[in-house]
Amino acid sequence: MQTLKAVVILTIFGFVLLANGAEWQVEKSDKNLVKFISDAPIEEFEGVTSSIDGYLYWEGEDLLNKSELYFEVDLNTLDTGIGLRNRHMRENYLETEKYPTTHFKGAIVKAEKQEDGTYRVLVQGKMFIHGVERMKSIKGVLTFNGTSMQIASDFDVKLSDYNIPIPSIMFYKINEIMALKLNFMLQQTKQ
Repeated sequence: MQTLKAVVILTIFGFVLLANGAEWQVEKSDKNLVKFISDAPIEEFEGVTSSIDGYLYWEGEDLLNKSELYFEVDLNTLDTGIGLRNRHMRENYLETEKYPTTHFKGAIVKAEKQEDGTYRVLVQGKMFIHGVERMKSIKGVLTFNGTSMQIASDFDVKLSDYNIPIPSIMFYKINEIMALKLNFMLQQTKQ
């Protein structure tokens, strides 16, 4: 009888732990922002999209407990404001017919709660761009607001690390380092 009680209690405890897991899905909205900035000596330009998808998950109340995250961006939706430049970028450099998305899969490895209830986090994982996957550490800020969460992050990507040729026109080239800025919303999934 004691064994049966122990099994029942452990089963209930297991369901409670599972229920305490938190899963958040990207809220698809035109307010989401994924932006790259090329700051070249002669011309600065940027590409933007709101087409990001993915999730963030952890078990229990601790962001570091078995966390997992996956985010991907549809590169065919990047818009630089000039149609010809968009086409050249997609066809000649990003090769979006072959590699239509970029993605990052990893985990939260550090989380510091701030006074205002936000968390400064460090995630580590693999970033996939243009057929190349590389380990990357990225800092970000998570801001909770009930059943929604905002993620903001700024980081750099070196084009040659992902075998993306650096276009040159006459005497100038675009910057090999692209600054990326992400700001997007997630909704907590129902469990």
